[in-house]
Amino acid sequence: MEKKLSHLAMTPANPRWQEAVARKNELYARSNDSRSPFLRDYTRIIHSTGFRRLKHKTQVFFSPQSDHICTRIEHVLHVESIATAIADSLGLNSELVRAIAIGHDLGHSPFGHKGERVLNDISGRVLNQPFWHEKNSLYFVDHIELLEDDKRQRQTLNLTYAVRDGLICHCGEATENHLFPRKDALDLESLTKPGEVNAFTYEGCVVKMADRISYIGRDIEDALALGVLTRDNMEELADLVCEYAGDKINNTIIINHLINDLCLSSDEENGICFSERTNEFIRLLGGFNYRYIYRAPRVARAEGFFEIVIRELFDLLFSCYDGLDTLDRLDELRKIYPKVSDSFYEWLRSYWTLIRDPIHQNPAIFDITCREDYAKAVICYLAGMSDRYAMDCFNEIISF
Repeated sequence: MEKKLSHLAMTPANPRWQEAVARKNELYARSNDSRSPFLRDYTRIIHSTGFRRLKHKTQVFFSPQSDHICTRIEHVLHVESIATAIADSLGLNSELVRAIAIGHDLGHSPFGHKGERVLNDISGRVLNQPFWHEKNSLYFVDHIELLEDDKRQRQTLNLTYAVRDGLICHCGEATENHLFPRKDALDLESLTKPGEVNAFTYEGCVVKMADRISYIGRDIEDALALGVLTRDNMEELADLVCEYAGDKINNTIIINHLINDLCLSSDEENGICFSERTNEFIRLLGGFNYRYIYRAPRVARAEGFFEIVIRELFDLLFSCYDGLDTLDRLDELRKIYPKVSDSFYEWLRSYWTLIRDPIHQNPAIFDITCREDYAKAVICYLAGMSDRYAMDCFNEIISF
């Protein structure tokens, strides 16, 4: 039986294929490589340092002692699993879906959405521009993440347009239903806010929905395991959603219901969508999560500390800006805070216009003698940190 959207999948038969697989620069060829363009993107992402650091980045709960509480890397794997199941059911390109899903949070800040809000506030104050992790994910794959090529030269990931588009358009916090891919392959760097446009492909639309599916039930499961949710809370939840999900509810039931409903409801006429009944179910679950999980006192107390950590790190590194003498100021900082100074200096030398290692073939992106460029470099550096490394640097600042 033909799958409902197979004729719209992003394959060589699709008239928009050439736009979808276009790269900013030609990727080096291998005579014995049997991988598709999207599978090459997938493997390039999972070998990046940004992907590895996701295992030490907060999803919702900071530094859980239990190995069974979700971190950011598990979240992206959940999104990949869910999106692939949906793509296979609808007949879409699962390799494209997997690449978008595995890379969609590469630019996420440490400490989850609280870290993102703090960096957004700093960026607005210092640069007069917003910081949002979807666009930062695009910035990371286009400019920051480096891999050695077949000549041992480090270059950016240089992903296909369809994957880059899926990263900046995923916005899992959005609540719209009935997603249709947009028609034009616009300049992705021109986007100014999350959810401004739909993805260029049906596969990108699927990942956006899979992002919503992946966290809404898992966050409840983790909150219950950590004691953030009480028995009374769970009884309220059961009363709230029993009309939609019956009297038994857990992450497995939620994910299964949402995937099946999306696959049954989506088609060429309705786009990628849930039924209206299930969309209301998601709205109720989301409201519950915000009331009792994301705004819980224990979570709020931790978030207050995260803000202190990020602001102190930014203020310390940004205080070194002194025009042409900025490197001298960083060198002076090394005497007091060697970990913070040395790690930032080593990171920065891959991207600045001054002293650059000859194996770095990517164009310089920061002129650190320019105040705005230097501020952007500090924000970008902090955004790439894992929670653990940010805490290590902060501990050096407050230690004597």
